[in-house]
Amino acid sequence: MPAGKRIRKVVQWSLMLLLAIVLLYFAFRGVKWADFMEGLRSCDFRWILVSMAASILAFVVRGLRWRLVMLPLNPAITRREAYDGVTVAYLTNFALPRAGEFARCGVISSTGKASFESVLGTVVLERSWDMLTFLIVLAVVLLGGEGAFGQFVSDEVWKPAVDSFSFNILWLVGGVAAVCLAACILMYRYRERLAKYRLFAKIFSVARGLLGGLAAGLKMKGKWKFLLYTVVLWLCYWTMSYTTILAIPQVAGLTWADALFLMVVGSLGWIVPVQGGIGAYHFILSLAMASIYSIPQTSGVIFATISHESQALTMLVCGAISLGSIYLKKRKTEKTVRI
Repeated sequence: MPAGKRIRKVVQWSLMLLLAIVLLYFAFRGVKWADFMEGLRSCDFRWILVSMAASILAFVVRGLRWRLVMLPLNPAITRREAYDGVTVAYLTNFALPRAGEFARCGVISSTGKASFESVLGTVVLERSWDMLTFLIVLAVVLLGGEGAFGQFVSDEVWKPAVDSFSFNILWLVGGVAAVCLAACILMYRYRERLAKYRLFAKIFSVARGLLGGLAAGLKMKGKWKFLLYTVVLWLCYWTMSYTTILAIPQVAGLTWADALFLMVVGSLGWIVPVQGGIGAYHFILSLAMASIYSIPQTSGVIFATISHESQALTMLVCGAISLGSIYLKKRKTEKTVRI
């Protein structure tokens, strides 16, 4: 890797880590540490084990759902390979935020059963569906929950996001989007001439792979099974949220409906591009609990910490096991080839 590119990656990683540290500082600022430690000791970790089991089930279901999308590419892709790809992706995100999606494409493409670009297309399709599902769940929470839910999203999420963009920046974004669209149209129109150049040939190859993966997903059989997996996946997330509530006496009065709201808010924390959602998850979840339920900051941080660290531990352990499995399988294959 060129030195300049390596330096940019180090700077990017450092800035993300710095953001995580800053968010952790604001989340834990003012926490009463004696109460925090007592809260951890009073936690019923049997419920946390149930939450972690639901998390593992979610990994399995996500792997099964992703495999459905990939089957049109190659029916030989196994359930274990799809599961390993999912868990390795979560593990990778703790080192390099947003790199997990590329890592899981690499897990499948390394088997030789599909190209990296085509697998990436299935990931784009799957993640697009995840975003749509998240918006549906968010709408349910806002419309079916208490008015304070919507007030929190408006005051703490939507308004700060809107205020952070100036009118000139919006024009700039629109102009860049228009230029990119025009460039895509021109490249498509003159694709035969441009394909003679190595750079454009590579761009066209990646584009064909992405489109191929998207098309494969649209052609998949068992679309109802895909929808069923999606419902089960979000039920797992909901269960993880509620069992964590049951584990912590300080918030035990919250209900299934509250667990759904906290699940949605927690998802926003995982979206922030920092290593494994560290800091962002703690900050936004404790803020939501204080704003909506008037739960003391210390209790909110206890909930966020136990919820995040139990999920993180599950991701790290399952990802490490998958990496080990992939390595052993590769070694076994190499020995068989030599023999």
